[in-house]
Amino acid sequence: MSRAGIEAQKMLILASASPRRLDLLRQIGVEPDKCLPADVDETPLRGERPIALAKRLAREKARRCLEMLAPDVTAGPCLILAADTVVACGARILPKAESEAEARRCLELLSGRGHRVYTAICLMSEAGKRSERLVETRLKIKRLSVQEIDFYIQSGEWHGKAGGYAIQGLAAAFVISLVGSYSSVVGLPLYETAQLLGGHGFTRVRASGAMTSEG
Repeated sequence: MSRAGIEAQKMLILASASPRRLDLLRQIGVEPDKCLPADVDETPLRGERPIALAKRLAREKARRCLEMLAPDVTAGPCLILAADTVVACGARILPKAESEAEARRCLELLSGRGHRVYTAICLMSEAGKRSERLVETRLKIKRLSVQEIDFYIQSGEWHGKAGGYAIQGLAAAFVISLVGSYSSVVGLPLYETAQLLGGHGFTRVRASGAMTSEG
């Protein structure tokens, strides 16, 4: 690659501290140049629907990350990747469980029922231009016994997870069916993420492991 091509490469910044999202990116050969968690209020607005919430939060995370980068004159051209996952049972938005009681309520609600997981991704340039995708996945959870819920609560895997469960862990045994993107339920839809990056010229993996622009 020419020196001009090297200079044209943009940094890729992941607006998240989630080890799951970082692992998912690495699964497709992408190593962000920096992880910069964006702290935003994730409380749904009054009357806000699940899809609207996921899109808004992904966008706000990207904007917040850009604001944090603004004073750093060394940041240079960059792309910020942000995502947010929302679990919904009908129109009801389930929380990211922070207590055993909250996780138990989520599992009791999901038991024997279908639900949807929405993950929105936002790719934003240093100029504030953005590209977005929304992925919907439908799942059905088996009817859970009191003993199964107790066991899962004791595992601690529910902590901080939307809907009170992590599909990549013990809860995988609870899922009867999944229609859509498994990686989206984990936290980042990989096909759509790769398409967004590719649309900005990120089409290959450089020696350090991070995707680079061919332009």
